[in-house]
Amino acid sequence: MRLYSPIITIFLFVGIYAQSNIATTSAAFLEIGPGARSLGMGSAFVSVADDASSIYWNPAGMANVARPEVQSYYAPWLVETQFYYNTAVVPMGQFGSVGISFTAVTMDEMMVRTVQEPEPDAYGQKFDAGNISMGLAYAKKLTDRFSFGFQTKFIQESIWQMKAQGFAVDIGTLFITKRDLNIGMSISNFGGKLGMEGVNTLVDIDIDETIYGNNDRIDGSLNTGKWPLPLLFRFGLSRSFTLSPIMQCLVAVDAIHPNNNPEYLNIGLEYTLMDMVSLRMGKSHTGYILGESDDLISGDSEHGFSFGAGVKYQIPRGPLLNIDYVFTQFGVFNNIQGYSISINF
Repeated sequence: MRLYSPIITIFLFVGIYAQSNIATTSAAFLEIGPGARSLGMGSAFVSVADDASSIYWNPAGMANVARPEVQSYYAPWLVETQFYYNTAVVPMGQFGSVGISFTAVTMDEMMVRTVQEPEPDAYGQKFDAGNISMGLAYAKKLTDRFSFGFQTKFIQESIWQMKAQGFAVDIGTLFITKRDLNIGMSISNFGGKLGMEGVNTLVDIDIDETIYGNNDRIDGSLNTGKWPLPLLFRFGLSRSFTLSPIMQCLVAVDAIHPNNNPEYLNIGLEYTLMDMVSLRMGKSHTGYILGESDDLISGDSEHGFSFGAGVKYQIPRGPLLNIDYVFTQFGVFNNIQGYSISINF
C-alpha cells in the first residue's frame, strides 16, 4: 500500500484541480484520440492500453507492450483539416519501457482577409494554421499486476504569425486483478495555460487622440489572454472473455471527467477470430449531459457510434503487422474515417 499512496495522492489532487467542468480551454486538438483500434471501441481504451497508442490513452500500458512497436494513424478530420499521430514504444525488460509520440493537425493554406478588405486577393498573402505535440514517455511494472507510466510533452498552436506554446504531463496506472479484470486510470494534459503571442499583436498606439501633433505611433501590444489546457481524468474497466477456442470478446467501459464539459462514458466491444481478424463497435460521449438527458445513448453530443475492423499478420521470420480501420459518426459534421498501421519487431 505504501507503494501506491503517492500515486493515489496525485490522482486525488488533480481530480480536485479539475472540478470546474464548464469552461473554455486551449489546445483542443489534445482531445482528439488516436488509433483506429481504440477509436473503433468508442475510445474506451484506458484500461485496455496494450499497444503503442497507450502513450495517449494511458502511459502505464506501455509496460505491457512485449515487443518494440511503431504505430501511425491518419484521419481526414473536421472542416478540411488533417490529423496525424505517430508513436513508438521500446520495452527494456526490467528497466521498463520508453516511448515517443508526435501529433499534428494541419490545414491547407488560405488567403489573408480582413474586415476592411474581405476579398481573398486583397493582400495577395496566404496563411495557415496548425497544432503539434511531441512527447517522451516512460512506464514500468511495479509488480506483476500493477504498472505506472507518464508522458511529458511539448504543445504548440499556431496561426499565421502567432504561436502559443507550453508543456504538459500525462500520468497513468494500470492494474490487472486476479480475475483478469483490468482497471485503468489516467490524467491527461496537466499543465499551465496557453496564450497566443507574435508580431500580429504589435500595434501603434496614440495615447491621447485629442492632442494634435503628438506621437501617435507608440509601440504597443495586445493582450490575447491565456486559457487552461483540456484536462481529462479517465477511469476504465475492461475484461476479455473466451467464447470459443478461436474467438474472444473484449468489453471496455471508461468514465471521463473533463475540465471543460460534463462527464460522459465511452463504451466499446471487440470480437477477435483466430487472433487474426477483429471487429469492433463502440459509443463515445455516452450520456454527455448526465442528469439532463433521459436517453443515455444519445445524450447531447455530436459523437455517434463507431465501427472498426482490423487484420493481424505475422510475417514469417519477420515483424507482426497490424492494419486497422475505423468509421465514426459525427452528427452534423458528417462521418470520419481513420486508418492505422502498426509494426511489432
